[in-house]
Amino acid sequence: MLAAPVQAQASAGTSQAQGRDQARTPAFTLDTPIERLVADPRARAVLNRELPGLTTHDRYDQFKGMSLKALKPFSGGLITDARLEAVRRGLAEL
Repeated sequence: MLAAPVQAQASAGTSQAQGRDQARTPAFTLDTPIERLVADPRARAVLNRELPGLTTHDRYDQFKGMSLKALKPFSGGLITDARLEAVRRGLAEL
């Protein structure tokens, strides 16, 4: 008879711990596809602030499926480690 309440308590504790872990996981990272970032107004604002012109670039349709990390080597030096770090911090605040 005691087994069921103990199992229920254990399950509840596990669910709460998983919820806390999910709450700490950022919704967006530097590995998130750019088009997914742009779809969220808050993430788009971070991109527009830290990487102006990215979302209006003439070749946006060609790279929107890539992440910022993947796009960096093709950016001709426009996406720097410092800019990526600024984007990472901005996204982490969302």
